[in-house]
Amino acid sequence: MSRPTRRLHRRLPAALAVATLCLSLILPGYTLAGERDRFSIAWSIYVGWMPWGYGAAEGIIDKWADKYGITIDVVQINDYIESINLYTAGRFDGVTLTNMDALTIPAAGGVDTTALIIGDFSSGNDGVVLKGSDDLKSIRGQRVHLVELSVSHYLLARALDSVGMSERDIRVVNTSDADIVAAFQSRGVQAAVTWNPQLEEIRRQPGAHVVFDSSRIPGEIIDMLGVNTAVLEANPRFGKALVGAWYEIMARMFGEDEAARQARAAMGDAAGTDLAGYEAQLASTTFFHDPSEAVAFITGPQPMETMEKVRQFAFQHGLLGERAASADFVGIAFPDGSVLGSPDNVRLRFDASFMRMAADGEL
Repeated sequence: MSRPTRRLHRRLPAALAVATLCLSLILPGYTLAGERDRFSIAWSIYVGWMPWGYGAAEGIIDKWADKYGITIDVVQINDYIESINLYTAGRFDGVTLTNMDALTIPAAGGVDTTALIIGDFSSGNDGVVLKGSDDLKSIRGQRVHLVELSVSHYLLARALDSVGMSERDIRVVNTSDADIVAAFQSRGVQAAVTWNPQLEEIRRQPGAHVVFDSSRIPGEIIDMLGVNTAVLEANPRFGKALVGAWYEIMARMFGEDEAARQARAAMGDAAGTDLAGYEAQLASTTFFHDPSEAVAFITGPQPMETMEKVRQFAFQHGLLGERAASADFVGIAFPDGSVLGSPDNVRLRFDASFMRMAADGEL
């Protein structure tokens, strides 16, 4: 089964896409988990991950890598799911991804992954849209267009549950992110689930109503940087440099001066929009731009509650693999040492230690 595509907001020219992919394949050493001094992370276009591209372009990543005597290659991959697949295959040491995809791709595939940086969560960037009705209950019996088995599918399940319905009450129609705006514009389509900027395009259509969005489930669609656990354990300098760079970027982009405005404008341009468009996406994203906020969130009770919902959804939809007899197949560890699922097969770890170092000024 092919994996869904989530955060692909614009297409790069074919030649650039091929060049980017080739670069990721020739960079050395990505399958090595021992002590070393060169590393790589992959990122893709999305509001919460644009800071990585900006940080690389502005030399912030290099500055922090130099501080710890290492090199970090930051590589943009055109396709979100492909970036995760390349990471899972050992071509990269880290990748930008959501909590759900971290569980269902690398972790379910046996790659022990640590959530090093909790960057943000969607608080309106993902939504359920109906045509001609502002009542979510009107979705009953509808054909709902979305990227099947993606976080849009998860959002739909949570929306249905909020009004006492389930997927048995609707029919999912798998629709790519590239086609979903055009699909909603057609006469026969009455319901869709998607993310920004497609969501913003759809909601501007005549008769369109966003009847449920991710602000209704705050903290459940988490955007983060995941890294290979064995690589991180053997090379803590790698984690320190990434976290230090991230929070320097956060301090710059969320400031109130001209430098902050220019940073956001640069990120918007790189994302295929402008300053106003990027700031509109930021408005529906809850960033943890202060490391203490990220630590408080990941050490609180909500992440475990969220991952319980996510792992049950993943198992019910066959996303944990053929060997998974239950949702307990993959273990998920949390900062307090507690584990959801198998303690003998922990493959996803939420870690606060490096973000705590940033909060305490120890980087």
